[in-house]
Amino acid sequence: MFELIEMLTIGFAVGLSGALVPGPMLFATIDSSMRTGWTSGPKVVLGHALLELMICVLIVLGMPSIIGEREISVISLIGGAVLVLFGTMTIKDARRAVLSQGDEAGCLSSNPVAAGFITSVSNPYFWVWWFAAGSALVLKGLEISLLAACLFVLGHWIADLSWFSIVSASFSKGKELISSKAYEIVLLSCGVFLIFFGSGFALGVLI
Repeated sequence: MFELIEMLTIGFAVGLSGALVPGPMLFATIDSSMRTGWTSGPKVVLGHALLELMICVLIVLGMPSIIGEREISVISLIGGAVLVLFGTMTIKDARRAVLSQGDEAGCLSSNPVAAGFITSVSNPYFWVWWFAAGSALVLKGLEISLLAACLFVLGHWIADLSWFSIVSASFSKGKELISSKAYEIVLLSCGVFLIFFGSGFALGVLI
């Protein structure tokens, strides 16, 4: 029983430490929250969790053993390019952004689940973490039992859901308190961050 509680606690602590680090998923949550409301946070986490669920299944089937340095480099290059594209789209949308729950937004902003999935799958750090620390922790849980491994993942998801729900609730409320210009600046900042973040990975692979 103690081991099960320990795996749940480890999952929560590890998940929270990752969630608190600014990254593409955070900025996707801010963007979506200011466009579509507080439910964006949980929806972004859902998209993120769907990808992680698939990865956990693959880990159980032995996927880490077939992923090498070359595969990670390819993932970094493609992922960086996708993040640059996402950032460019966010900047483009910011120029015509209005503070309205019903305004039209890009497909990622209007579909937080897709945003959570895409910003995760295109983030090289996500893959590096799961192929290294994440897979090791899941396998450690499996040494105890399948339930222990599931509790580790559950704790990880609880941490993500808690943090990104707080973020989305905060920014959806703040939306009513800022001007359209300030709103545009927030979106532009998100876009610029994604471009630099993605470029860093893509150029890091090419250099």
